[in-house]
Order: sequence, then structure tokens, then C-alpha cells
Amino acid sequence: MSIPVLNFKSHLSELFAQARQAVAPELADTAIVIERPKQAAHGDYACNLAMQLARPLRKSPRDIANALIAALPQTDFIEKVEIAGAGFINVFIAPAAKQRVVQGVLQAGAGYGHIHVGQGRKVQVEFVSANPTGPLHIGHGRGAAVGDCLCRLLHAAGWNVTREFYYNDAGVQIENLMRSVQLRCKGLTPDDPSWPENGYRGDYILDVANSYMAKETVVADDQHITGLGDADDEQAIRHFAVAYLRREQDLDMRAFGVEFDVFSLESALYTEGKVDATVQKLIASGHTYEQDDALWLRTTDFGDDKDRVMRKTDGGYTYFVPDVAYHWDKWQRGFELVINEQGADHHSTITRVRAGLQALDVGIPNGWPSYVLHQMVTVLKNGEEVKISKRAGSYVTLRDLIDEVGCDATRYFLAARSPDSQLVFDIDLAKSQSNDNPVYYIQYAHARISGVLTQWGGDLTVLHRAEVSALDSDYERMLLQKLIDFPQVIETAANDLAPHQITVYLKDLAADFHSYYNASRFLVEDEAVKLARLALILAVAQVMKNGLALLGVSAPDKM
Repeated sequence: MSIPVLNFKSHLSELFAQARQAVAPELADTAIVIERPKQAAHGDYACNLAMQLARPLRKSPRDIANALIAALPQTDFIEKVEIAGAGFINVFIAPAAKQRVVQGVLQAGAGYGHIHVGQGRKVQVEFVSANPTGPLHIGHGRGAAVGDCLCRLLHAAGWNVTREFYYNDAGVQIENLMRSVQLRCKGLTPDDPSWPENGYRGDYILDVANSYMAKETVVADDQHITGLGDADDEQAIRHFAVAYLRREQDLDMRAFGVEFDVFSLESALYTEGKVDATVQKLIASGHTYEQDDALWLRTTDFGDDKDRVMRKTDGGYTYFVPDVAYHWDKWQRGFELVINEQGADHHSTITRVRAGLQALDVGIPNGWPSYVLHQMVTVLKNGEEVKISKRAGSYVTLRDLIDEVGCDATRYFLAARSPDSQLVFDIDLAKSQSNDNPVYYIQYAHARISGVLTQWGGDLTVLHRAEVSALDSDYERMLLQKLIDFPQVIETAANDLAPHQITVYLKDLAADFHSYYNASRFLVEDEAVKLARLALILAVAQVMKNGLALLGVSAPDKM
């Protein structure tokens, strides 16, 4: 039996690279683009290499296409090759090669679909990065779902991934937090006329105050912080409140199936001298100037619409200065690719942070870091918008949603649309056991397969060696092509930083399986046909499980 090809597009690229070497060895850097034609009559894949080579070789694309086809290595992978239009090369894959993907999936198991485009290079994904001033809200949840799925995707694409959470634990919001906890420690409530306008009003503030006064100990980032019980010690209250809420946010993330490799603190950028070092580096680079008793960075030199103040007249730094220091630190840690997954309200910071990094003159590429910005989430229940949580006081918390619909549905729904589109989270839909609920629809497909295999009761390893040439119905060919597509879906989703593409793929795969299930019998008398069909659906279940794992969603055997 031939070794199954696990990544059809990559394999074709290798074959055409060998043909290119034979036809035009001096043009070895010419890109080879392999695409899926929109119409099945045009083959399984198309390559435009002949048109790419036409101008430098000064020959007609069709002549070059003929030469490339003649130079393709002999292989049982390709059934036939045709030239279309101005010189497109349409490739038809042999049915046996498609059928062998079943064994390929079963042999690779959880690793099927994983590719090596990242080549072990270092990428850091910063996401959530909530201020430690309260429970995580649904917007943070969308950032967590998208960010964690990005990390899983990039890992599957061969990158060495670091997950990072950045705490803005300095600034006016932390002062408001400290003051709110202090007032609760002294017995005041948000209903008191003296409660500050910017104070935090949620019930969680009372929880923090009670824990502080009870001299409880909280653990955050391996640090043990004990409340002193002194309502007048502002520094102790501030320190305890931040640690308490960092712990709470970490518990929210763990309930959501998200863990981080690194936690970074804004305060540490100051205490470790990184902010001052960044300012001095920018001054030395010649891109700063003094005006109106303030220090300015000439960000207009790097595409910003106006210059930005770095150091205010009172001597304090504006908020984008520690952001530049933080990203310089990321660069110094050796990350070739850095991705910031943040809310759309951070859009205005992108240009100035990148400008600040360029002004450092330390070799950081233009356009570094990359950003994925997510839009707002609206939560509906009984057809009406849900806006508040008693615990938070002013917004829907992520934990509320997890408790209401479960982790799987929450993760799937928050990752299911492109981050740059607004998202409506319908609680009733997420809880429904119907085909309208995409999470249920996909998981039910996996459970159906498990049910068939349980009913069969045989040794699953037998299916790894099953003869699959009988898989030739329209339903079976559709499922085979879906399995073949999976590595390419991962590559495209990772390149586009678009995990929602995985949810689209899984819905389509589930739809194709349900159609097959409703139209076919699996436990037939013909042993060869039975084993072939069981091997196919076992492979479908494996790919479903692999795809759901990229979303952090489970693949249940029973529903």
C-alpha cells in the first residue's frame, strides 16, 4: 500500500517545484501557488506557475505549461493534468490517493492537520490583558476565545507559541479601585452620597474588602499577599485588591480552559527601569523634542497623524510610553512574530506604538507587532439584551455566561465570527439541543459516529488497515475531500489569524457527515464495504475532534 499523502497542496507544490527546476532552473525563486478551483470540472487543484514564468522566459504560458506537465515526476498521486485558459494547469487527483487519506488521518491521529510552516519560530500572543479592577466581562471573553484559538492554530501550524497576559496595574483606575475597596472597608456603600463618581460599585468590591479586613491571603502569580485589616493603609489595600482580582481573573480563565505562560505587569516596567531606558533611547535617537514644558515624540515621521506627548508637564508619562517599553521588551525576548489580540477600542494606539518602536532605531520591522482587534459582543436572552450582572454591577461577566451555557458553547460562539464583526451571543440558542445550534450540531455528529462504532463493537485498529477502494459514492467523495482540506484550512486560518475559519469548516464537515449518515447504512453484510465505511467515519470523527480541539471545545461520545 502506498504511503498516504497528508497535505495534498504541499505535495503538489513539491512536484511542481521539481518541474520548475527542470524547465527554468534560473527562476527557482518563482512562487508556486496551488489553489482549489471553484468548479469541480476544472479539477481538484490549479497552478498558475506557467503564467508566472511566461514573461521572464519570453514564451507563451501554454508552451510553458506543456513543458511543466512533461517535467512533473511520475506519480500515482495524479490521475490527469489539463491546461485551461491562458495557461492554468488543472490537476485531477487519483481517486486512490484521495481514499488513502483515511489511513493517513487514522495513522496521524491527533496530529493530523498539523503543518510546519512556522518551523519552530517564536511567536508571542498577548490577549485578554484586562485591568485588574473587576471580573472579566464578555468582551474579555471574546478576546480570550479568539486569542487562545489563535495560539492553538499557530501551534498546529508549527510555531513555538508563548501566551502572555499584560496587567495594567498602574494608573488612575487602580487608584479608583483602591479607594472603592477602602470605602467598603470603612462601611460605606455605593448608595452613599459621598461615593466617588468613578468608584466601582459591583458586589465584588465588598468581597475584596471583607477578605482584606479578615486578613486573608491570596495567591497571584506565585505571590502570597495577605490583607492587613487596616482600612487606612492605602498601599496595603491597593496591593491586596490587585492581587485578589488577578486571582479571580485567573480563576475565570481556568474555568474557560485558558492558561498563560507569562504574566507581565505594567508596574514592573517602571520598577525595573524599562520605561526610563525606553525614553532615553528615544531621546538619543533624535526623534524627540521639548515643547510647552513637555517631551514629545515625532511620531509623524512614522505615519502618525500628529506628534505625541511622552512626558507631561507634571513629569508623568503618557500611557503609550510604557506600551512602547513593553513591546521593546518583547522584541528583546526574541519573538519574530508578536500578535496583540485586543478590543477594537485599542485601534488608535496601533500607529503610535509602532511609531515609537520604529523611532527606537533597533531594527524592529515596520508593521511590527501584528494586531487582531475584536468588536463588541451583545448578549441576548429571551430575545432581549442582557446588560448587567449583580456581581459586577454594570456588565455581563464571562463567568455568568460559562455558568449559564457551559464552557464549550461559550468558547465556540465567541470564536465563531470574524473578530472584526460585531457578535450577538444568543443564550437560548447556545443552550438549545437542535440543529440550529452549531455546537450541538457538530458535537452530535461526533457522538453519532461513536454510536455507530459502539454498535459495531469491533477493534478500531482493524479500521486502520481497512481497504478503502469501495468509497466511491458522492457522499463519500465529499467527505474524503473535506478530510483532505483540513491541513490547508489550518494553514489559511493561521496565516489569516482567523480562527473562525475553523468553525466554518467544522459546520460544513458535520453537514456532510449528517447527509451521509441519513442516506447510508454502515453495518452492512458486505465486510469490505462495512469496514471501509467505518474507517471513513472514524477518520471523520478524528478530524472533528482535532478541529474542536483548536477551538478548545470537547468532542463527546454521547449527547
